[in-house]
Amino acid sequence: MKSTLDRYGTVAISIHWISAILILALLGSGFRATNAMDAAAKAGLLRFHIPVAIVVLFLTIFRIVWWRFDLKPLPMKGSPAWQERIARWVHLAFYIVILGMIASGIGMMILSGATPAVFGEAGAALPNFTDYPPRAPHGLGAFLLVGLLIFHAGAALYHQFVRHDGLLWRMWYGG
Repeated sequence: MKSTLDRYGTVAISIHWISAILILALLGSGFRATNAMDAAAKAGLLRFHIPVAIVVLFLTIFRIVWWRFDLKPLPMKGSPAWQERIARWVHLAFYIVILGMIASGIGMMILSGATPAVFGEAGAALPNFTDYPPRAPHGLGAFLLVGLLIFHAGAALYHQFVRHDGLLWRMWYGG
C-alpha cells in the first residue's frame, strides 16, 4: 500500500490515476458548460461537474495528508537536478491550481446563488457566471491545468520513450 524508495504504493497510484481521470472529466464538462447555449444543458453539465469537483477536493486533501505517512520514491537515476526541481514545482502547481479552482468554483456557486438552478428547483434561472469575480480565476485555472497536464504527460512520455528509465512503471500497479 505504501511507497518505497523506488516506486509508488497502491494508495498513491490510485489517488493519482483516479484524480487524473476525474480532472480530465472536469475539464471536459467545464469547457462544455462554458460553451453551452442552452441553460438546461449547462445545468446538466454542472450537475455532473460539481459533485466530481467535490470528489477531487477530497482526493487532493487525502493525498496531501497521505504524504505525512508515505515515502516518496527517490528521483530517477541520471535525472538532472534542474529536471527534479521542475518536477517538484509542477506538482506543487497542480495542487495550487486544483485547490484554487475548487475555491473559485465554490465562490461562484455561493455568490451567484446558482445551486437551486443547477440542482433542479423548478423555475430557478441559471445565472450568468461571468458576472461574478471568481469566474475569471476559475477560467484561467482551467487553462493553466490543461498546460500543466500537457507538460506533465509530456515529461512522463519523455522518460518512457526517450530516456527509457521506467518512470511510468513507478506510477503503475504491480512491478
